[in-house]
Amino acid sequence: MFYSSTTSAALVGVRPHPVRVEAFIGGPREGFTLVGLPDTAVREARDRVRSAIQASGFGFPARRVTVNLAPADLPKGGSAYDLPIALGILSAAGIVPAQASRVVAVGELALDGSVRPVGGGLAAGMVAVERDLPCIAAPETAREAAAVPGADVKVVASLAEAVAVATGRAEARIPEPIVPEADGETLDLADVRGQLQARRALEIAAAGGHHLLLSGPPGAGKTMLARRLPGILPPLDDRDVLEVACVHAAARRTRLTRTPPFRSPHHSASLVALVGGGSGIPVPGEVSLAHRGVLFLDELAEFPPSVLDALRQPIEDGSVTIARKGVSVTFPSACQLVAATNPCPCGFRGDRKKPCRCGAAAVSRYRRRISGPLLDRFDLRVQVWRPDAEEFLARPGEPSEVVRMRVTAARERQRRRGVTNACLTRSALDAIEMDAEASTLLGTALTAGRVTARGFDRIRRVARTIADLGGSEVVTGDHVAEALTYRGEW
Repeated sequence: MFYSSTTSAALVGVRPHPVRVEAFIGGPREGFTLVGLPDTAVREARDRVRSAIQASGFGFPARRVTVNLAPADLPKGGSAYDLPIALGILSAAGIVPAQASRVVAVGELALDGSVRPVGGGLAAGMVAVERDLPCIAAPETAREAAAVPGADVKVVASLAEAVAVATGRAEARIPEPIVPEADGETLDLADVRGQLQARRALEIAAAGGHHLLLSGPPGAGKTMLARRLPGILPPLDDRDVLEVACVHAAARRTRLTRTPPFRSPHHSASLVALVGGGSGIPVPGEVSLAHRGVLFLDELAEFPPSVLDALRQPIEDGSVTIARKGVSVTFPSACQLVAATNPCPCGFRGDRKKPCRCGAAAVSRYRRRISGPLLDRFDLRVQVWRPDAEEFLARPGEPSEVVRMRVTAARERQRRRGVTNACLTRSALDAIEMDAEASTLLGTALTAGRVTARGFDRIRRVARTIADLGGSEVVTGDHVAEALTYRGEW
C-alpha cells in the first residue's frame, strides 16, 4: 500500500474541524515533504516522526514520503499532528496494517517514541464522535477528550502502543474522564458589611444576567462585591461546561468546571486582549473567555475609551467575529459585564467623609472617558458609599449559599420561559404582564426623558427579574419603582 489517511482535529474558533492526514510513499529517492499550510511546529514534525518511528522498532521508508494535511487552506499549528502523521506513514508503507490509520489521533512524539500530551483533546473527542471513530491520545489529553459525551477514547503512552491499540493487538486503556465539578471555595457575600442596596443589585444582576456598574469612592467595597458574584451564580450545566471549555481550548487553555468563569483584566489590557485577535488563526479575548460568566472591569474609567467602546457590540450581541487575512472566526461572548469606577479622578466626589479635590473640568474629562452608549448598556447602575462604623460592627449579612438559592429559583423560572431576562426581545418584553401602576411609572419615566428607548427595555427586563426573585408572575409598580432606582447617574 502506498497511500493512507488518518484523522486528527483542529479547533478553529470554538468549532472542531477534522483534519485529514494523508501519507503517500512515492519514488525511490528518499525524502520527506510536509504540506497543507503547516506552521513551524508542524514542519518540525518531520524530524520528530522519523526518530520516533525508528526508536519504536519500525523501519522508516527509504523512499519519497509526502504528507498532506487537508483541508490545505486551513492553517495548522502545534505538535498534535505528530502521532497521526506517524500512523499514516507506517500504514502507507505497509509496515503496519491499514487499520492503524482508522482512528482520530492527537499527540506529540518524543524522539524515543513516547507520546506527550497536547492541547486539543476536546476537539479530538468531538471529531471522533462525529466520525464514529476511536480516539487515541496521551493520558492527560485522553482525559480531556473523554469529557465529550459518547467519545470512545483510548490511552496510549508510546507510538508502539498506539499501533497495537489501533490494530486491536493490545487491550486499550480507558481514561478516567475529567468530571466537571465546582471549583474550590468561592468568596462569600457574608464578608460584605452593610451595602444593602449594592448587595440587592448584585443579586438582581445574578438572577437576570444583567450588566452592573458600581460607582463610588475608594475603599467602599466595589471590587469586593464584584468578586463575590460568581459565588451566587447557578453552576453551569453540561452543555455550557463544554461550550466554555471550547472557548478556553481555543486560547490553548484547559477548563472543565461548573463554576462560571470570572475574568478581571487590568486596565492596561489592549484591544486584542479584550476582544480577541492575534496573528494567524484568531484567539479569543477576555470578553469571550468570560462566556457564561462574568467580565469584571475594575477602574473602568482608566481603560482607553476606544477599547471600552469596542466591547459594546460583543456584550450586546453575545458574540464577536474576528476577521484576519484568509480566516474569519466567531467567538461567543454571552457574559455579564460588571464594572467598578470612581466618580472623579480623586475618587471622593459625593463622599460623606472626605471632600473632593477635583475641579469641574477635571470631573467632566474623567466622565467623558466612558461613553454614553456604553453606560446605557448597564442595566443596573449603583452608587456604593463607604460603610460607617456601625455597619462594620454589625452581624454578617446573608451568605452566598442562601442568595444563590433565590437566584437559582429565579433562573429556573426564566428557563421555563425559554431565555434569561437580560436577553428578552422587544416582543417578549411587550408580552410581560404588568399592572396599571407599573405601566404608569414606565410611561412617566419615558415621557420625562429619564430613560432612553434602550433604557426603557432594560428597566422592563430588570423589573421582570425582580418579580422572578419575588415569585410573582405579574410585574407590579413596586417592581418597576425598584428597577428605576438602579438607573442613577454615576
